[in-house]
Parts: sequence; structure tokens; C-alpha cells
Amino acid sequence: MSLPTPYLSRRALMATAAAAPLAGLAAGASRAEAPMLGDSFAQHRRFMVGEFEVTTILAGTAAREDAQSIFGMNVPAETFDAVSEQNFLPTDTMRFFFTPTLVNTGSELILFDAGLNAAATTGALASAGYTPDQVDVLVLTHMHGDHIGGLMREGAPTFANARYVTGEAEFDYWASAENDGFEANVRPLADQMTFIGNGADVVTGVTGLAAFGHTPGHMVFRLESEGEGLVIFADLANHPVWSLARPDWEVRFDADKEAAAAARRNILGMIAADRVPAVGYHMPFPAVGYVAPETGDAEFQWVPEAGQLMG
Repeated sequence: MSLPTPYLSRRALMATAAAAPLAGLAAGASRAEAPMLGDSFAQHRRFMVGEFEVTTILAGTAAREDAQSIFGMNVPAETFDAVSEQNFLPTDTMRFFFTPTLVNTGSELILFDAGLNAAATTGALASAGYTPDQVDVLVLTHMHGDHIGGLMREGAPTFANARYVTGEAEFDYWASAENDGFEANVRPLADQMTFIGNGADVVTGVTGLAAFGHTPGHMVFRLESEGEGLVIFADLANHPVWSLARPDWEVRFDADKEAAAAARRNILGMIAADRVPAVGYHMPFPAVGYVAPETGDAEFQWVPEAGQLMG
């Protein structure tokens, strides 16, 4: 059978393809090279909980040295090192994530915590498609600087149209603590604040729960919509391995370490028993996952969300 003139056998085509790059190099041909762009991270994750639309936003990260100066302060160094190695964690440095959470109920947009500073938080909001003036309610889980730093911008409220909700015990503590961050960021907004206690609703379907210890009035928030739930646990546990998995490991930032450990065990036990997703302010971004009971040296396990919440 005769073949058309352009025909090349499979062997000839392969030989031609292999030779082409070499021929180009031999001729001194140049090729485009993409530059190195450096580390990057998506800044938001959005999903539904019943009829509530939930968005976590990354409002910054920070590296800290000497992990055991922060976590596991009450355990032997060899124990800390062994647990860290088992979980692929370096002990000379660690990284914190700062993750406020937005909840759109359909009638109000609620922001949980204001972040380290206004620029970082509003930038993260913009990445998720929001502007500060769209926030209707701003809930403060507690009043450490990385949660209240974004409340004010150049002396004016960052979230101009928002009302504010926080725990009464938390506000009362900081109001008498002579704290510069509180005075600059929270005190100017006091007249616009609603104060709540354990079991009180922010709006229908969003309930505050006392989880004192990290600070004197630290609160977590449970969402319920259309039979689905989620817990925003703020700073209850600040690391998946060194804190959440081991509630009794002391954390430098916990004001009352015994109470903080008890709160972790109580709230994490509830999340695990109810099998609801959770958001932790300092969990590795996007900070969404589940809590499972564990055996052995760990009491709980953080299980990052792996598509279960995708519509």
C-alpha cells in the first residue's frame, strides 16, 4: 500500500520530537522562564452550615521561636520533642495563624473577632468579597490584642455600621485592667456594645458559651441552622497537636491554666460527641475541621476538613 507523502512513521515522529529541543539548544534558542513568586496562601474558605454561609478569612500569620516556651510548658522537654517529631513539627520555631470568621445569616453579616490590625483584616475581607461597612455585628470572643487590634483605624471604627457583642465577664475584667489595647480599641465602642453571658444568643441560631480560662471571660459560639451545627472555638485551643490534642498541656497565653484545660476538655468533648465541624482562630488555615476522641497520649485529634463541607 502506498502512503501519502507527508506520512511519518511513529518511530520517525518520536525521533524528531526528541531531537527538536536539542536542536534548539544547539542553535542558542532562548526560552521564557517564570520567576519565583514566593510562598502564598489562599485567604478565605467559604461553606454552608444549614442556611448560614460561613467564611473563614486569613488575617495574618506570625512565626515564633522556641515552641515549648509557649506550649507544653508543664511537660518534660523529651516528651515535647517526641510528640513534635511524631507529628512532623519542628520545635525551634512555629507558626501562628489568625483567622476571623464571617457568618452570613441571610439577614445579618456577623464577624467574629477583628484581627491583629485593621489593614490585615480589611484586606482579608476584600479577598473574600466583603467591605468593612457590610459587617452588621462584630462579636469579640475575648480581648487579647490579636482579636481587638482591628476594631479601630486612625482613631475611627473600622466597621462603621456594626454593633458589637461580647461577654460581660470579659469586658468587666479588661475595663479594670489598665490595658492600652483595650483603652484604644474597645473602650471607644463601649456604648455600642451588648454584653452577654453563658447560653445567650447573639442572633437566632448563634449562641455564646462560657469557656473561661484563656482569659477570664473567653467565650466560644455555637451555630445551629436547619439541623446543622458548627462551633467557633476561638482560642480555646491554639494548636492542633500541642494544645487541642493534649488539653492539660499548659499554654503561656492562658490566664488561668487549670480553668483553660477544663474548658478545653468540656468544649472539645462536646464538639467530638456531636460530630459537628469547628473553626479555631489559630488552627492551620483554613482553620476548619472536626474533633475526634483519641486514645493513648492524646485525648483529642484535630481532623482538618477534607471536602465534607463542599456543596
